[in-house]
Amino acid sequence: MKKTVFYLLFTMSLFQSSFAQNLTTLFEQSGGTKTPTYFEIVDWWKRLDEKSGKVKVLTMGETDAGFPLHLIVVGNNGDYNFENIRKNNKRVILINNGIHPGEPDGIDASMLLVRDIVTNKYKIPDNIVLAIIPVYNIGGCLNRSSNFRVDQNGPEEFGSRGNSQNLDLNRDFIKCDSKEARSFTEIFHLTAPDVFIDNHVSNGADYQHVMTLAATQHNKLGGVMGDYLDKTFEPAVYEAMKKKGYDLVPYVNVWNDTPDKGWSAFWDTPRYASGYAALWHCFSFVNETHMLKPYHQRVKATYSMMESFIEFTAKNSEKIKSLREETVQAVKTAPQFALSWTLDKSQYRQILYKGFEAGYKLSEVSGLPRLFYDKSKPYEKIIPHYDHYVSGNFISRPKAYIIPQGWWKAIELLKKNKVEMFPLKKDTVIAVEIYKIVSYKSSQRQYETHHPNSEIITESTTDVVKFRKGDWYIPMNQAANRFLIEVLEPTAEDSYFAWNFFDAILGQKEGFSAYAFEDIAAAYLKNNLTLKSKLADKILADSAFAKNGSAQLNFVYQNSPWAEPGLLRYPVYRLK
Repeated sequence: MKKTVFYLLFTMSLFQSSFAQNLTTLFEQSGGTKTPTYFEIVDWWKRLDEKSGKVKVLTMGETDAGFPLHLIVVGNNGDYNFENIRKNNKRVILINNGIHPGEPDGIDASMLLVRDIVTNKYKIPDNIVLAIIPVYNIGGCLNRSSNFRVDQNGPEEFGSRGNSQNLDLNRDFIKCDSKEARSFTEIFHLTAPDVFIDNHVSNGADYQHVMTLAATQHNKLGGVMGDYLDKTFEPAVYEAMKKKGYDLVPYVNVWNDTPDKGWSAFWDTPRYASGYAALWHCFSFVNETHMLKPYHQRVKATYSMMESFIEFTAKNSEKIKSLREETVQAVKTAPQFALSWTLDKSQYRQILYKGFEAGYKLSEVSGLPRLFYDKSKPYEKIIPHYDHYVSGNFISRPKAYIIPQGWWKAIELLKKNKVEMFPLKKDTVIAVEIYKIVSYKSSQRQYETHHPNSEIITESTTDVVKFRKGDWYIPMNQAANRFLIEVLEPTAEDSYFAWNFFDAILGQKEGFSAYAFEDIAAAYLKNNLTLKSKLADKILADSAFAKNGSAQLNFVYQNSPWAEPGLLRYPVYRLK
């Protein structure tokens, strides 16, 4: 009997050893200097799926590269139906890798982590399901070179930052110019994650730390979730990493300067993955390894970070669930929302920063002073980290928004985000609040294929508007309220108006022929003494206007019934 048990254990040991060897990654085979190609990544995950019931590879939506996104679902019972997962009270952690394929640390760390899960080297808690995008930017991953990110310490060859449209996908989560972003939106709402992790590599300064962390801004997350993130969740991750041998610090948000005076927390607007996820009441984090550290160290640190998030989420599963549910209910009925936040430098926390002495010397390229770090002179210093933002520009929550069906590009994105909305069943006249765009600035240079609008000023009026059957009614009593406010209020930083979705209203379509309108305008002024008085006042106040007959004629036109009603009228209406 003892011989039989020994034989079985020995056989199982050989099987597990052979099983693990068959799943050795390119990272391991190369001694931690190489990362796999796109096709090697997909092939490896499919082989893992075939070998283990804990792993399921799902084929998801399209990308600009012509290949589909994949989603890896990992759990002890092998269930990959997310309705069942939620019914069974499991917490979902969504992990995104390779949004910038030149930063492949998460690609390799995720492979190692899940391989260790299926070989029982690492025990995933029963109440946790991992949903992993193995590589998000497929086009960038296919565009490999050893010359990208010239100052990064490995791996030997990797992908480029831009996707197949040369878009930076970590600026695309609101505007969705890429197929990747549209597919991600579907993945995000399918998985409905409790925790979101985006794996990156940082390059702002030189320091001793291997890993830094950018948590979504806690003041903007707000409420009970923001407080829990700030006082409990994030500190616990720091403590867990400390036990694993890593002195974690906040993402070093310093550019062309030295960090020793401290820095402000990264401001993750909804264009970024973490900022987008936070709009949906999700605890969101960006892991940032340091580019000058050897690749094998960075991958190991990323592995440890994901372990830390898994362990905290498992231990605090019910608390995370209750906080998210409480937040959703609060958002449904919140009377107002903030649209802007300002850094408050009077409030900060002190952190232990481990850096290198920095200085300036003459550049051998330009002969001018250049910044350098002296690695022979490490130091430890307590510095301020400014992570407190004050909310402002509060906007009241309307009863509903109404969007005419012609603005289908914005409507399509609302639908992809699972917003509850209903087409009007018949032509209807409704009293609504109307915004007029008073002023704005568009960027002179393109930014991610757009010329974003900023410094937006509006004025509002109330009027009766005739809507058509098929126009969209969006009630503001839903979990999507925070998202809707951010994309539909024109003065929000990453609103659809800011991203040029409604720029057609900024251009005049109707007009007049001066020679014909002169007589019409003269007759109109004779019967409208108030307007005639306004014209006279403007002539007296503005000498240039007084000398410009065309401007005066246009002034009459713009203040007459013939003026184009849609010009500068924002086409998203608020029902109070």
